[in-house]
Amino acid sequence: MDNSKARDFVNLRWDESILPQLVEYVRIPNKSPMFDPEWEAHGHMEAAVQLMRRWAEQEARSLPGARVEVLRLPGRTPVLMVDVPGDVDDCVLMYGHLDKQPEFSGWSDGLDPWTPVLRDGKLYGRGGADDGYALFASLTAIRALREQGVPHARCVVLIEASEESGSPDLSHHIDALGDRLGRPTLVVCLDAECGNYEQLWCTTSLRGNLIGSLRVDVLAEGVHSGTASGVVPSSFRILRELLARVEDATSGAILIEELNTSIPPDRLAQAKAAATVLGESVYAKFPLMPGMRPVSNDPFELLLNNNWRPTLSVTGTDGLPAFRSAGNVLRPQTTLKLSFRLPPTLAPATAAAAIQRTLERDPPYGARVSFKVESAMGGWNAPTFAPWLEQSMRDASQAFFGRDAMYMGTGGSIPFMGMLGERFPGTQFLVTGVLGPQSNAHGPNEFLHIECARRLTGCVSRVLADHAAQRGRQRAAA
Repeated sequence: MDNSKARDFVNLRWDESILPQLVEYVRIPNKSPMFDPEWEAHGHMEAAVQLMRRWAEQEARSLPGARVEVLRLPGRTPVLMVDVPGDVDDCVLMYGHLDKQPEFSGWSDGLDPWTPVLRDGKLYGRGGADDGYALFASLTAIRALREQGVPHARCVVLIEASEESGSPDLSHHIDALGDRLGRPTLVVCLDAECGNYEQLWCTTSLRGNLIGSLRVDVLAEGVHSGTASGVVPSSFRILRELLARVEDATSGAILIEELNTSIPPDRLAQAKAAATVLGESVYAKFPLMPGMRPVSNDPFELLLNNNWRPTLSVTGTDGLPAFRSAGNVLRPQTTLKLSFRLPPTLAPATAAAAIQRTLERDPPYGARVSFKVESAMGGWNAPTFAPWLEQSMRDASQAFFGRDAMYMGTGGSIPFMGMLGERFPGTQFLVTGVLGPQSNAHGPNEFLHIECARRLTGCVSRVLADHAAQRGRQRAAA
């Protein structure tokens, strides 16, 4: 592959075709089903699917034999599938998603989740980086090879619409596809983080996620706090005691033994290398308040905390009135929404049982305590990179970024990766993305770093070419 020609083609497609489409995509408030249960009636998800379908069908005209299809199942979000024939007898699965997180608050003046803004080489708005660009980058990477006559394997591009809800629908579509999917030897996922925007970052692990509601009931109804306090324990104080069973309030360390797993030596080495490159940017990328310090001053420890160690976040409450409506009442109940991030190799069922047992045993004062698991998904630890893929990622990063590729774990979850790892244990994975410093996916001021996305598209094209060459060599040797 001529890297220079590929770069020129990719840049032209981003300028003339991809960016205009992403601008329109950002305008669509197609929130994931968890955040919009009436998604089907509202029609926003369908609008996003049709926008991408139309663009994919236009691109398919330059990819002879390519088929574009919207997969549908009753009661499930759709999946956009693009099946591009290849030149070698093999299959690459390319993955992304088009559903979005909700608006969130705190957007800067002039910015809005559903109003695209191009500024300083970035596209601001919800969903451009997470993960609207994936379809466009995937097909453009394939087309860059076709423009030069460079062989590639059959490529199946799957863009789902429920990832931000934990991908509850995708497995049903995969089952329905059956043998049509084939057995991919390489998976390319463009929904991950990057440590910076100056090189290719390859994700080696993903944490799992368990979400549940912890509820404490102490009264049948609220009563005057002056009358009841000191006699009836508050539900909030009992919650504090229960959380202390789970988390060290000073360090944030999770105290449940079953949730702490050993970290593989190769992942420790990769984290050490990443910490050396990233330094203080591991925490400086977050909008910390003036004077606020991270959990540790050691970037290596922070990466391990974020990538391999369990953590707890309280993400919502019920039973607490709004500030202006809060009277002198000892409330009857408090409910907290808890989000546990789990080590990549920990089974979610093991975590769920341990958390529930810890929180519900011996309730303080005999209060009614319940912990209900809302969702639980496992993490993922990548198989060892094949020598050809490790070399290809290094060459691609040098060709399009001018720096070596780097490896790191990611604190978030991509449920599909674990699912694929179980179905296809011998498959190689390139999991990467453009969610770098301050890109703030899920939060305010989310943006897509356009230049990084261009270069990443070129890297994917190079890896696809090297994959086909490697498979050709293997078959010739056989």
